[in-house]
Amino acid sequence: MDRVSITRRYTVTGQVQGVGFRWAAQGEAERLGLVGRVRNRTDGAVELVVQGERPAMDAFAQWLEQGPRAARVEDVDAEPVDPIDADTFEITR
Repeated sequence: MDRVSITRRYTVTGQVQGVGFRWAAQGEAERLGLVGRVRNRTDGAVELVVQGERPAMDAFAQWLEQGPRAARVEDVDAEPVDPIDADTFEITR
């Protein structure tokens, strides 16, 4: 089992603001044991920086493709980033 922690920045576009996306993402991340943060961007996208073990990160990436029920995800961009110092998953501004 791969216990290596990885960190990624996700940018999710579509109808992803005003639909509870950040709260749902926080709940899913916490369920999977991930840490990081999520915020709305001024361009209408949602940005997440997420860290955890690969199996949980893969499951989270799959969840992002759909998001919460009211969301309409058009695209999810993922890029590796440097590890973060976090022990929770927060909604930020």
